[in-house]
Amino acid sequence: MNPLIAALLGLVEGVTEYLPVSSTGHLILASHALGHTGDAVDSFDIVIQLGAILAVVVHYRRLLVERTAGLFRRERASLALLFALVLGFAPTAVVGLLLRKKIKALLFGPGPVAAALVVGGVVMIAVELVRAARAKRAASTPGERVPDPGLVGLEHVTPGRAFLIGLGQCVSMWPGSSRSMCTIVAGQLTGLSTATAAEFSFLLGLPTLGAATVYEAYKSREVLGQIGGANVVIGLVVSFVVAWAVIAAFLAYLKKRGLVPFGVYRILLGAAVFLLLVR
Repeated sequence: MNPLIAALLGLVEGVTEYLPVSSTGHLILASHALGHTGDAVDSFDIVIQLGAILAVVVHYRRLLVERTAGLFRRERASLALLFALVLGFAPTAVVGLLLRKKIKALLFGPGPVAAALVVGGVVMIAVELVRAARAKRAASTPGERVPDPGLVGLEHVTPGRAFLIGLGQCVSMWPGSSRSMCTIVAGQLTGLSTATAAEFSFLLGLPTLGAATVYEAYKSREVLGQIGGANVVIGLVVSFVVAWAVIAAFLAYLKKRGLVPFGVYRILLGAAVFLLLVR
């Protein structure tokens, strides 16, 4: 791998990690398109997630500092958020340890990614249409702008909702399904607003992606040597800068619009990959 390829993959990771379009799926497709495949590249794709993790830390630095300080003061809001993150992370940790090798062996390919992209896109559009119809019925004045029908604020992420979101996150271990999509849609289905579900999804990514990155870096430290330390650093830095910009833009977008365009994009991309595979 050369620095340009590392930077391109870092760009793909940064753009797609927190959008509901699957970063792993896009990285697999990009790696195949660039002619870089194999265990070393698969591990590189996972390890450069650290850049996106750091982007969340920087973006939510005030909240994280406040909640961390609140833990020492045993504040209810801080303890509740920590408990919610633990409950959301637990299902994925168990499933990940049990199925990590099988997932990498069976699902890290263009075909499985394309299938997950299409199915996820259909699910996103269906959920958005149902929520829009519900909000429209609740509107007081015909023709007025329909607000998001969900609950706004991280205080609404109860233990039950957090655990259900964690179960949804397990589905995202199929490359192409998207961790962001699975957790946001799961949050929507539990009654959260899209923006609140996205915020919790981003925060849940800290333990989830952090654990996956550290574990993968340790288990694959020898094959990662084939990539080169400088290239790993380039991928991390690029993914951090790009992801930081994407987080703010995506949250601003979700406060005004829904996920349908992302669902359409997923379906079109998945269909294009299928067409290329059968040619």
